[in-house]
Amino acid sequence: MSVPRRRRRLPDEVRAAAVRAVLSFSFTLVGVVVATLASYAGSWLLTPALMAMGLGVFGTAWCLLEILISRQVAAQRLRAQAPPRPQPYRAPEPLAPRPLPRPGQFGQSGQPSQPPTRSQAPGGRQQTAR
Repeated sequence: MSVPRRRRRLPDEVRAAAVRAVLSFSFTLVGVVVATLASYAGSWLLTPALMAMGLGVFGTAWCLLEILISRQVAAQRLRAQAPPRPQPYRAPEPLAPRPLPRPGQFGQSGQPSQPPTRSQAPGGRQQTAR
């Protein structure tokens, strides 16, 4: 047999938003009843009751959005309060070897350099063009 888990208590701001939503909804329902009775009686209270009913619908929708937002904020706060878990150590990966450029292969501009005008003869002597 499994033991039923207890439901966690709602955070205070969520509970307060839910109470405001219930109150707003109940006043809207009272406005609907007053508007219905005023329309049957042909009373002058119909216009104020309809305006109160419209404001009540808007207020109830606002309170429902407030409940959703405050629940998200409370859940985010609960997630942020969890202690951080240590990350396992991973050694850094070694860098891949790169070939070194050969001398004279590329100039500073990245283009192949021009061959020298004077060439060296075997034995280290300089040869000049004749």
